[in-house]
Amino acid sequence: MSTNPEPVREHFATLDEWLGWLETLHPKKIDLSLSRLKTVLNSMGMEKPPYRVVTIGGTNGKGSCVAILESIYAEAGYRVGAFTSPHLWAFNERVRVDRVEATDEELIETFCAIDAARGDVTLSYFEYSALAAIALFARSEVDVALLEVGLGGRLDAVNAIDPDASLIVSIDLDHEKWLGDTRDSIAAEKAGILRHGRPGIVADRDPPNSLLQIGCDREADLKLLGRDFEHVGPTDAVWQYDSGATVITDLPAPPFGGLIQLDNAAACVAVVQSLTDVLPVAEDVLARGIRQTRIAARLERHKLDGVEWVFDVAHNPAAARVLADELERNDHPARTIAVFAAMSDKDIGGVIEPLIPLIDSWGV
Repeated sequence: MSTNPEPVREHFATLDEWLGWLETLHPKKIDLSLSRLKTVLNSMGMEKPPYRVVTIGGTNGKGSCVAILESIYAEAGYRVGAFTSPHLWAFNERVRVDRVEATDEELIETFCAIDAARGDVTLSYFEYSALAAIALFARSEVDVALLEVGLGGRLDAVNAIDPDASLIVSIDLDHEKWLGDTRDSIAAEKAGILRHGRPGIVADRDPPNSLLQIGCDREADLKLLGRDFEHVGPTDAVWQYDSGATVITDLPAPPFGGLIQLDNAAACVAVVQSLTDVLPVAEDVLARGIRQTRIAARLERHKLDGVEWVFDVAHNPAAARVLADELERNDHPARTIAVFAAMSDKDIGGVIEPLIPLIDSWGV
């Protein structure tokens, strides 16, 4: 293990300086392990945070589900912390309390506390970020924290905290270098966030056997979309949640994305229902929370000088297929130009392929 025994908390006056240093603290950008984070959590007395935790994993849809749950619980009057990644414009987007991004000052103060507690333990950029969110939520006295998995699940930093409920949104190919090259192997990693006897909501309509087996072995309380709960018409805009025992009517479609967001919204309602004994939410508040949800770059549309711009963060083949289906479902314009960028470790060909029939020219 690399060491850096001298605390640096007095060395950096700005958040940008801290973030630059975080990129150098640990020798590997991605180093999947829970031991380092658990050591520092124990040092800070944070191994069992003083708030409820929902951990959200999966290939696609994690950010959308965090946003929906954040809005629902906030509308219900709870103090809500949300940790997401990556950010679009500023690091502060990753850590929110009551739907407000953490300030530079709050983050710097929390970074200093972590640096004082970590001793000679090095942390990756993501580990330090996750730890900052967990600690800042405690300082802010939140009632519930929503922790989005960064990569996989089993060895992801947020999995160092035992959740009260877990949500696995979808399973598909991405990050194959670390998670494996089949849905089954990837599902086994993502199933690592499930806990014994606790709710495990799954929004994938065809979950691999490995996920189901791990859920069974751990005796998690699995609830599957299409088997244990579902969203039902009458229209795409108004729907009802049906789990057999519970039916909630007149729910609105999330005001972003496409049809896939109904799956995500139904899964979020299932999470809320699973925690109703400790975090009760009234049915009318559920509807208001879904309606008030906001998140950027999920089929986000804007018109400028007669040109419609569509922004979407599709970054793997599965997400690109959903984007293509939504573009085709809506009125297709006479000419479509795509401006596309992706990290080099992405399956760029797989992302582009489903969009090719809909795009007239590309800017890469």
